[in-house]
Amino acid sequence: MSEWLGPEPEMREEFRRVYLREQEQLARARAERRRRTLMAGILLGVVILIFGGYSVSTYNSLVAKRETVRSRWSQVENQMQRRADLIPNLVNTVRGITKQELDVFTRIAEARAKLLKPDATPEERVQANAQIETLWPQLRVQVLSLAEQYPELRSNETFQRLMDELAGSENRIAVARRDYIQAVQEYNIATSRFPSVLVARLFGFERAEDYFKAAPEATRVPQVQF
Repeated sequence: MSEWLGPEPEMREEFRRVYLREQEQLARARAERRRRTLMAGILLGVVILIFGGYSVSTYNSLVAKRETVRSRWSQVENQMQRRADLIPNLVNTVRGITKQELDVFTRIAEARAKLLKPDATPEERVQANAQIETLWPQLRVQVLSLAEQYPELRSNETFQRLMDELAGSENRIAVARRDYIQAVQEYNIATSRFPSVLVARLFGFERAEDYFKAAPEATRVPQVQF
């Protein structure tokens, strides 16, 4: 019986060709996987870069809008306090000339104390300001009535200046309040609109409060006439 010497040369050559073909196919498959992985990485990097750039831009925009809201509210507070400081000066001027007390000023003084209380919340300040605006027409009537009775009061320069400043203060409060409400609306739209809402939620931007909605009477601007 003859000894088996392995496959014939033709079979060995066929095996070699099949093996090389399989290796070539495996190499192409690995290259294709690397290419797809590279493309996916590039695409992911581009998406991250775009979202990162948008997030930074949106974050900075939201910060600017939030600071605008705070700045506008500070202006409202400043104008409300300025008006609250002018009224006692007017009362003292009237009292100094006429020697008469103005009974409505007691209630205004109480509202003024609430407005100027250091730890007052924005809602409390708005409510106190609304009380002052409600009581101011009554005080104005008393002041103008006394001015008719005391010509020296009408001609007093301090009295005239305070009445003019109060009139200007009402206008400044109205402008500051309008600017604040507009800033709140712009900020809240930015924190609610897609896709900036994603950035707002990611970084904890809360909606701003329009404090004047709680006090509709505060939107009325009394007219100071003399």
